[in-house]
Amino acid sequence: MSLHPGGNAPATPALPRVSSQYIGLMVLGQFGVFMAFITPLAISLSIRVDQLAPGNEQYLGYITGVGALVPLLTGPLVGTWSDRTRSRMGRRRPFMIGGMLLGTVSLVVMALAPSVVLLGLGWVLAQMGWGTALGGLMNSQADRLPEEQRGKVAGLAGFATLIAPVVGVVLAGALAGDALLLFLVPGAVGVLSVLLFVWLAGEADSRDLPPGEPLTVRSLLLKYTWNVRRFPDFSWNWLGRFAFYFGLTLNTTFTAFFFASRLEVTLEQVAGTLAAISGLGVLATAGGALGGGFLSDKLRRRRVFVLVAGAVYALGTVTMALSSSAPPLFAGSIICSVGLGLFSAVDQALALDVLPERATDAGRYLGVFGFATSVPQSAAPFVAPVFLAVGASGAQQNYTLLYLVAAACTLLGGLIVLRIKSVR
Repeated sequence: MSLHPGGNAPATPALPRVSSQYIGLMVLGQFGVFMAFITPLAISLSIRVDQLAPGNEQYLGYITGVGALVPLLTGPLVGTWSDRTRSRMGRRRPFMIGGMLLGTVSLVVMALAPSVVLLGLGWVLAQMGWGTALGGLMNSQADRLPEEQRGKVAGLAGFATLIAPVVGVVLAGALAGDALLLFLVPGAVGVLSVLLFVWLAGEADSRDLPPGEPLTVRSLLLKYTWNVRRFPDFSWNWLGRFAFYFGLTLNTTFTAFFFASRLEVTLEQVAGTLAAISGLGVLATAGGALGGGFLSDKLRRRRVFVLVAGAVYALGTVTMALSSSAPPLFAGSIICSVGLGLFSAVDQALALDVLPERATDAGRYLGVFGFATSVPQSAAPFVAPVFLAVGASGAQQNYTLLYLVAAACTLLGGLIVLRIKSVR
């Protein structure tokens, strides 16, 4: 799966295999960061919004919406800063530590916030802090993982990040009466996991690396873009992920309303059903991630797995779109979960395979690659009502069309990746 000479980027020396200790610490690190970071999004923020502004659930949407802008503004900037860092601790570990510290402060702010505004500020700080710590872990993978281990690590890390919010929600249920512990207990897991990685995984001294070119305002802004013609495989992978996550977001944004409409029940009545499906979905997604990650390494293939992932997710979405009773709805949802797990693991490995200028600008390009996830997740909810309104009458929305469009997008995401030439 090596880059062809004269292809997307200059050939780089093959990386040595990493130890099982490194892999274990990486998986633990991502588990901890997701537990500290996603638990507030899953449950803790909702509890605090209800405490500070009862009956104003819309504030949660405002808080999370503003927070979603943070990666768009800071991702490539922090990645570039990390790439250019020269220190005894290396390029990545200082950002893991700094992100962890800021993330911990954010949890205290959210726990003690006397108003919704300060709660929102805490969430913005959480996005910056824990997002930076997670970025450091991802950049470490780009620096150190050889091609033959990227799928395995992506699968294991994907499994860990799926389980982390579940554990966090269970903890939150037990700590709901104490606002400080509600945030700090999951945060303590994040702190411990990051410190263990920083302490035990190690990183080479970066002080002898060549300095980067001087930065100007213009050159810094250009870090948010890339040369499509020079790096076509990175571009195709970016576009494929954008299409998949656009379809994924169209599918998931209105899930509760869709299920309530098809099962002809109220939103309150459908909550238990969705909880049960979510539990099965975590297992299905984990199976897809682990199976796809390990197999793509073993068979030394990425593109076919991404295509299959897009097709499987599309199949599940079409099944849901054409169903009118519980069994096909459930089946379609589980099929989608398998496709999501498969895509998330293998496409992440593929992203590392085609990453441009890995030795000097890995952090910057991984920050840009993150746009392919965050932009569709922000844009799709605004586009979805257009499809829902087509042919709609009264309170009935055109969920069939919305889900068929979602299926087409995810399938398109898998097909686009076939345009990549440097990876099999």
